Amino acid sequence: MVTVKEAKQTILENVKALPAHIVEIGNALGHVLAADILAPLALPSFRQSSMDGYAVIHSDITETATVLKLEGESKAGQTSTPALRSGSAMRIFTGAPVPDGATAVIMQENTSAENGSITIQEFPVPEGKNVRNIGQQIQQGAVALEKGTFLSPGSIGFLQGMDVREANVYKKPKIGLLITGDELLHKGDSLVHGKIFESNSAMLAAALQQEGIADFDIKYAADDLESTINGLNELAESNDVVLASGGISVGDYDFVGKAVAALGAETVFYKVRQKPGKPLLFAKKDDKLFFALPGNPASSLVCYYEYVLPALRIMSGRKDPFLTTLKMPAKYAYSFNGERDEFLKGLIVNGEVIPLDGQESFALRSFAIANAIIYLPLTQNVVNAGDLVKVHLLPG
Repeated sequence: MVTVKEAKQTILENVKALPAHIVEIGNALGHVLAADILAPLALPSFRQSSMDGYAVIHSDITETATVLKLEGESKAGQTSTPALRSGSAMRIFTGAPVPDGATAVIMQENTSAENGSITIQEFPVPEGKNVRNIGQQIQQGAVALEKGTFLSPGSIGFLQGMDVREANVYKKPKIGLLITGDELLHKGDSLVHGKIFESNSAMLAAALQQEGIADFDIKYAADDLESTINGLNELAESNDVVLASGGISVGDYDFVGKAVAALGAETVFYKVRQKPGKPLLFAKKDDKLFFALPGNPASSLVCYYEYVLPALRIMSGRKDPFLTTLKMPAKYAYSFNGERDEFLKGLIVNGEVIPLDGQESFALRSFAIANAIIYLPLTQNVVNAGDLVKVHLLPG
């Protein structure tokens, strides 16, 4: 059995990024850059106004209420604009080209127009005021985004604004899900005494989709060794990672550990000193990863967030694989006995975290409203209201 810290360190040491490939920018959201992207053009590529108002030559404004002759206008999208002459002002709009000769833009609210003239109610006017200079955001040829950057919606917009059409990004892993258990019912089945409706496949699939991983297979196996071996083997042939749910404890009908060994995979660790989710297995065979998760839904999801998700993020090229961790005051007291660290489903409200009711490993109702996981090591087995605790933020 390993500690939580040892398990996470082992993940870091045994997982690496997948190869890179080229994708269109429109399909790059949620990927990680495998190479720098250089700016193909400057942003802005021409001098732009940042205000609706009037383009002027700043040195023409010699006092408050300076009057200038109004000549022409420049609007967004205009491709040709006459130069501005001394003693004149030009009507201009946000994003429009600043005419040659103009050195500042006076916002509309500081002016008054009458009979073809404009009165400037602002003095002094500094050179460059309200003018976006060429390359103010980025110069042509400079590094726009560095290798290792996670591509967010803002990243996509930034690159699209420079007409960057493709990006070299790390591949996202392909995932195979094996759901085991003779007690499971599926969609459309009738409820039978002694059986339950299977939910882990939908839960884990949703978690993968939330991470931007849409390439996964789902298979089901009966509680026997042959069926489990066949299911794992089929998924391993076409996927980078195989997640098994259930069948990993020490019961007479738990066959996943034996099946993983039968495939020739090397167990990296089995069992973590934690509650819930103790019977977690991590194994490798060549470039394939195997995670065997507990069958109890809350245990399975805790193990996914704390160990599987970081592995998937590393494979996708991310340098920040673990859930964001904060220290927050606990709203209520909590204590536990035993020899295992605890992960609690929590809800952050108004800067405090609430340990929710329903912490049992089978209970998903509390996970349904949780937005965080509270991590309590053995050294913090007694928490008073107001004490700071480690909080892992769930993806939103």
